[in-house]
This record gives sequence, C-alpha cells and structure tokens, in this order.
Amino acid sequence: MIRKIGKILLRALAAFFILSILSTLLFRFIPVPVTPLMLIRAMEREDGRMDYEWVPIEAISKQLPKAVIAAEDQKFESHNGFDLEAIEKAMRYNEKHKGKRVKGASTISQQTAKNLFLWPGRSWIRKGLEVYFTFLIELLWSKERIMEVYLNIIEFGPGVYGAEAAAHYHFDKTAQKLNKREAASLAAVLPNPIRWSASKPTSYIQRKRNRIMIFMDRIDRQEKNAE
Repeated sequence: MIRKIGKILLRALAAFFILSILSTLLFRFIPVPVTPLMLIRAMEREDGRMDYEWVPIEAISKQLPKAVIAAEDQKFESHNGFDLEAIEKAMRYNEKHKGKRVKGASTISQQTAKNLFLWPGRSWIRKGLEVYFTFLIELLWSKERIMEVYLNIIEFGPGVYGAEAAAHYHFDKTAQKLNKREAASLAAVLPNPIRWSASKPTSYIQRKRNRIMIFMDRIDRQEKNAE
C-alpha cells in the first residue's frame, strides 16, 4: 500500500514538473490569456469586472518599465530573480518590528511568477512554488519577456490589469502614450492598487511618485553614461 502511494506521488510530482516547464516555455512566446489572480478577484467582485488587454512591450511607453524598476526592483537587470541583499534587510526589519505590517522584498521576477502561476497568500507552500517558478522564468525567459508579462498582468486598479487597461482607466489614453509622471503614478500604487489610485493620488502617493521620478532620472543618467 505504501509503495503504491509512493508511486502515485512520484507520478504526480513528475507530471507537475513537466507541466510547469511546458507552461513556462509556452508563455515565453504567447500572450497570457488570464491569471489565477484575475479570476479570483473577478469572483470576489459583485460586478465580476476584469478589464484586461494584452499588448506587446513595444506598445508600452518606455517610461513605465523604467518607473516600475525604480519603484519595485532597482536591481532587476542584474539579479537572477532574487535580491538577496533586500531579502536580508527585510528579514532584519521584520524581526525588529514583530506584530507590525510585514515588509517584503519581492523582485519583479518573483511578482511575475506569483501573479502568473499562483494564488494570493503567504503560506510556505505558495512561497516555495513562487521560488520555483521564479527560477523557471529566469532560466527560460529573457529579462525583456519577464518585464513584458509583468506589465501586462500586474493589477493597477480594481479589476484593472496590465498597462493598456490601466492607461485607459486612469488617464484615458493608450499605454504607449503614457508620460513620465503618469508612469510614475502607476508604479507608485503597485503595493496596493485597490486602496490607492494613480489618477487620484493621495499626498502619500504624490510624494512616492516624486521619489520614483527622481530614481527614473538616475536611470536615464546611467543609461546615457553607458552609451
């Protein structure tokens, strides 16, 4: 009986690895049709809203990738999916501030893996799967593809997913026409796009947007110096 259960578990594990690798390879090339988070949020909403439109990265203003890197993951281009220094700092902070809001250190790669393949939550199982899928996309995708998927599936408002839907919802324009200030406003609300609005920013979001724009200027200078 134990041997039989063991065989079933091994087959299930093998099937999981095969399917996860195949699906990661598939999404390297095709647009993402929907994510678990989108479906869960739609079921939670009374109106079932899910405003989502995939666009290639060429149809997104170059200001937006710059803004999310400045806001979320300034080592995006150089790390292999995980910012170990940020993780260590977050662990020290959380140890000193027990009982308060937990500080995270997720990279853009981790957020992409989590939003594409997994469900919301903080269990150790889900965190382990996040690490696994982050490793897969870093191994099988380019950084440009990770950014393209991230900008298309990230939540930017209640029932609003991706750069194109967000640009229309918040600024009544296409993602390609977003300017620096608008891109920074979208990046500023990413920790909690349900609570905060890019088009109706609170004073806190305005201050955060201004800091992001300063970092964007720094990125511009670094790129210019590298030419």
